[in-house]
Amino acid sequence: MAKKTSRQYVCKACGAVHAKWAGQCDACQEWNTLEEMAVEPLAASSASPRAGKGRRVQLHGLGGKVELPPRTGTGIAELDRVLGGGLVPASVVLVGGDPGIGKSTLLLQAASRLAGKGERVLYISGEEAVDQIRLRAIRLEVVESSLDLAASINVADIVATLEAEPDVKVVVIDSIQTMWLETVDSAPGTVSQVRACAFELIRAAKRRGFSLILVGHVTKEGALAGPRVLEHMVDAVMYFEGDRGHQFRILRAAKNRYGATDEIGVFAMTDRGLEEVSNPSALFLAERRGNIAGSAVFAGLEGSRPVLLEVQALLSPKGGDGAPRRAVVGWDSGRLAMLLAVLETRCGLKLSGMDVYLNVAGGLRVVEPAADLAVAAALVSAASGVPTSPGAVYFGEVGLSGEVRQVSQADARLKEAAKLGFTQAVLPRRIARGSARSRPPEGMSLLELGHISDLVGPDVEAE
Repeated sequence: MAKKTSRQYVCKACGAVHAKWAGQCDACQEWNTLEEMAVEPLAASSASPRAGKGRRVQLHGLGGKVELPPRTGTGIAELDRVLGGGLVPASVVLVGGDPGIGKSTLLLQAASRLAGKGERVLYISGEEAVDQIRLRAIRLEVVESSLDLAASINVADIVATLEAEPDVKVVVIDSIQTMWLETVDSAPGTVSQVRACAFELIRAAKRRGFSLILVGHVTKEGALAGPRVLEHMVDAVMYFEGDRGHQFRILRAAKNRYGATDEIGVFAMTDRGLEEVSNPSALFLAERRGNIAGSAVFAGLEGSRPVLLEVQALLSPKGGDGAPRRAVVGWDSGRLAMLLAVLETRCGLKLSGMDVYLNVAGGLRVVEPAADLAVAAALVSAASGVPTSPGAVYFGEVGLSGEVRQVSQADARLKEAAKLGFTQAVLPRRIARGSARSRPPEGMSLLELGHISDLVGPDVEAE
């Protein structure tokens, strides 16, 4: 007698299972995210609780000798920085990003360099034919590498190929949303197909010991498409970000079981592919004009790397009878609203009747609160019409009472600023620890602020 296939509905945002379709997921409250999938009933023998008896799991103590996992460098230093030093055997990396941002270009360059070092690398595409990949390789000037290519969407065929190639060290799948498993009754890209295909590929990587890199599509909100459980199944999740109007591309880790999650890699898109940017600060400030009101340089920190960025602010009289406009690019709009309230309440600046436009030049998104002081300096400069000093950098967190708070790794920020020729740093009032405070770099003076009102009427002398 034929088995009867049942249907269930799975939320593609959180993976919750529902017995019937609904407009809103009860688990994550997202709308229109339930997708139908078929469920094959278990055989009677496997459904019985007495079908198989488990074995006792061996227990281990927390203490013990642990060796760091070996790593394989990709030949791209910026990619290795985000990975934590290179690829770990049997690890799974998920790379997401907007269409056309450069994901396939970056991975083809990395795969070609790995193959050039003697590693056996397999690049499998479900979106392009082999000849299309070869055309990109010609443009990237990597056609001479010994990289193996394949075009397939059938996961069963891919796994069979990997079983027959025991010397493969790295496998790139472009992309996981195009993969298809014939045992799952749904189209490629659905929740059930993405989850099942990823499981089979990850299981093969863990069993055979090769590094697996999966390319993932993103939704219009910028999150990875497919079930959220996909991000939990992999060892590292990286986002490739950037504005198509800029040449810069930022590779940022959102999850990494083998490294830090606050490192970034900076690339520049050229006609010959992606090029590494070893000194992003100089590139971000290359077009800066220091005599314009509303501009300030922020000495930021991305992971272990100090980065200098230009923060630009523009104020204009509010038009019409509506609420004033607040437009932000590269920073948190909620934090801008808080900072405007602090400047108006604690410093007496009248900004409630002004439209405020804020931009972090270069396309990089700043998330650390240390940018508060630089944003405040740009706003004060725009409101007063007086440019900030072209040789000054700013960093510090601003509290609701207007106090300027300490931030981490001030010495690294100061060294980066001094290396690029800046002569003054405006920073929070430092608290001496130990016998003495560290001295600033040679040729740099420090202007220490205790309150945000010192920006409007500074009463502190530089060291």
